[in-house]
Amino acid sequence: MKDNVLNKEFSKSDVQRLRNIVTKKYGDSTKSQVGYSKEKKFYSEGDVWEEDGKKWTIKNGIKQNITKLDLAKKLYLMPLLCPSCSKPMKTHTDKPFFQIHNKCLNCVVTFETKLRKEGKWDEYEKTIHNQEIDHLIAEFKVWAEDELKESNSSYISEQGEMQHWAGGNKELLKSKTQETIDYLETLKK
Repeated sequence: MKDNVLNKEFSKSDVQRLRNIVTKKYGDSTKSQVGYSKEKKFYSEGDVWEEDGKKWTIKNGIKQNITKLDLAKKLYLMPLLCPSCSKPMKTHTDKPFFQIHNKCLNCVVTFETKLRKEGKWDEYEKTIHNQEIDHLIAEFKVWAEDELKESNSSYISEQGEMQHWAGGNKELLKSKTQETIDYLETLKK
C-alpha cells in the first residue's frame, strides 16, 4: 500500500511537457486555455488601411502612419540617388536642382546642353520664364483678393483699445490690380 512518490510530484502539465521534449515538439503547449484573443489581420507591402481613426500602410516592411504632410515631406526630402541617372546626390548643389527639376545637377546640365545642341534652348528658356510670370500673376491675384475681402475698419491697439481707422480705397486697389497684371503680362517673352 505504498503510494508511488512520482505520482504526487509530477502534475499532468509536467508529464505533457516531458512528452513534448522527448518527441522534439518544444513549442507545443502543455495546457488547454480558454480566453479572448483579438483577431489579427496581416497586411502586405503597400496595403493601406484605417485603424483607430488613423491611416496606415506598410513601406519596406515597416508599418507607418499616413499623415496629411506626407506629400510635403516627399517634395522637400531629397532622395539619396538621382531618379534619372541613379547616381548619388551628395553635393550641396544637387538639392536646389532636385527641387526644381527632380534631377541632379549633372542631369540638368546634360539636358540643357542637349537642348542647346538641338537649337531648342531659346524656346525652353522662354517657356520657363513665362511659367514664372504666370505663377507670379496667380500669387498676386490671390493676394489682391485677400486684401479686398479683409475688413480694415477697426484695429485693436497694444493697450487693448479698439481704434477705428479710415482708409483703404478698394476701388483704387481693383484698378491698380488690373494695371499690375497687365504690366506683368508685358514682361513675358
